[in-house]
Amino acid sequence: MTAVTLRPARERTSVLRLWPAAALVLALLVVWQLAVTLLDVRPQVLPSPLRVVEQGWTFRGALWDNTLPTLEVTAVGFAVSLAVAWLVAVAVDFSPWLRTALVPLLVASQTVPVVAIAPLMIIWFGFGLLPKILVISLVTFFPVAIGLIEGFSRTDPEATNLLRSMGGNRWTEFRYVRLPGALPSFFTSLRIAVTYAVTGAIFAEYVGAQAGLGIFMNQQRNSFRTDLVLAAVAITALVSVALFALTYLVERAVAPWIRGPR
Repeated sequence: MTAVTLRPARERTSVLRLWPAAALVLALLVVWQLAVTLLDVRPQVLPSPLRVVEQGWTFRGALWDNTLPTLEVTAVGFAVSLAVAWLVAVAVDFSPWLRTALVPLLVASQTVPVVAIAPLMIIWFGFGLLPKILVISLVTFFPVAIGLIEGFSRTDPEATNLLRSMGGNRWTEFRYVRLPGALPSFFTSLRIAVTYAVTGAIFAEYVGAQAGLGIFMNQQRNSFRTDLVLAAVAITALVSVALFALTYLVERAVAPWIRGPR
């Protein structure tokens, strides 16, 4: 069987795997719609899904204008987080002393609530782009860094010994053995972190911003427009799911051997 034949089969299997989740979401939406209609719940308390979609479409211009700043700060903040996580993980892999000194501090840093740090970022750096980037980086840095550090440490010792017997140095070992071996852990942690990125951006905008989905939600909540708040929440969820799915495309392009034909 050729790779061309296997590819459509894998794609059909992937689509079929989505049906249970899609059916469950559809069922929940139907129950939600029926409950709101039969119980005559006020839209200010809980709007129906149809009303959320209708009002979201009506205010699509405002939603789009606020989605773009959120996407921008998410992309920049997550890029900074990835760059720093890679630098730290590589440095830790090359220095056992740094691993002993730094990893416990990384774990301890997760005990500090971001809700307490974010307002300080605004006080220290103002209301510009920098504090929001820092908040997103704080939220997403840890899973990526730890995923890489653990991935580097799980290198197959037999492959390492073979490369050393062929005259390979530490850098050659890292390039051809440790780096490819760490990619599965990296992409797993990447998928965890990328779902936090949008949430981190929304929270950062709640603390201080001029535009964005966080500001939009806050404004509509104060106006008792629960339907528009939920419309913004739906957009946030869709963006997170899209970024999550994008990691699989990146994984397939960068490291196709991780999953391979199935």
